[in-house]
Amino acid sequence: MNWFRENPFLGRFLIVFGVCLIGAGWFFFSTKGDWDDAAARFGNTASELNRLERLNPYPSADNLRKMKAHAEDYASALTKLEAELANRGAPAEKIQPNEFQSRFRVAMNGIADKARANKVKLPDKFYLGFDEYSAALPASELAATLLGQELLQIEWLVNGVLDARVDALTAFHRTPLREERGTTAPPLTAKPPMPTVPISMFSRNVVELTFVSTPSSARKIINQIAGANQEFCIIRVLHVRNEKDKGPPRETGGETTAPSVPSSSPAAKATPAAALNFIVGNEKIETTVKIEIVRFTL
Repeated sequence: MNWFRENPFLGRFLIVFGVCLIGAGWFFFSTKGDWDDAAARFGNTASELNRLERLNPYPSADNLRKMKAHAEDYASALTKLEAELANRGAPAEKIQPNEFQSRFRVAMNGIADKARANKVKLPDKFYLGFDEYSAALPASELAATLLGQELLQIEWLVNGVLDARVDALTAFHRTPLREERGTTAPPLTAKPPMPTVPISMFSRNVVELTFVSTPSSARKIINQIAGANQEFCIIRVLHVRNEKDKGPPRETGGETTAPSVPSSSPAAKATPAAALNFIVGNEKIETTVKIEIVRFTL
């Protein structure tokens, strides 16, 4: 005790140093225990990783059975969809160019007779969009086959317009097919070009028509095109223009007359009621429709 009293600074220093040494020893042993636990976990994880890397990956029997069931369901649904799409659209029957022209003339005569019967005015020199084939043959058998299919589609479309009894079919335009221009074989020395895009599973026949009719007839035609089960049609453009570009004039207050009071005299005659004047609904509209008729090549 006398030594501590004689050397207080050194005594306090030794006490603090001892406490710090004990604390450092405790932290060291605690850290060593944590390090041992971490090293053990790392060893177990590395062993498990090495075991998994050496295994041959393969699904369990239950997962394999479920995967096969899903694959079978998908295949059956795909087959059903292909069969349904194959039935949508006119059949592509192989025909010769002269046979197409014969069918085209028969279709033209049938459309003309039906238009006269339904009192529908057709455009001048109306050839269902096949103007160039009124006096010429298709370039190849492939073009004749595709044109024959498109002829059936357009005939179905025009018959629907005639059945709606429109006032007039004022315009009709058909986008030519790529096969109509014909193909030329490349030279033998030339290398075939590499395909840059996958082969499409469908193609489109684009038709644009304009007709004048009542609103009810126009609705009937649009509903027939949109809900057709025979053909797969997509309406890309629909433009409707009213023949009356201005609204009806507003009646002034001075023109209104007070309601007449019936006379009490038995000999007086009742005044007939005025006829109803409809503001809208009696005018004609001009409808322009651009339609894509999809042809599936499954």
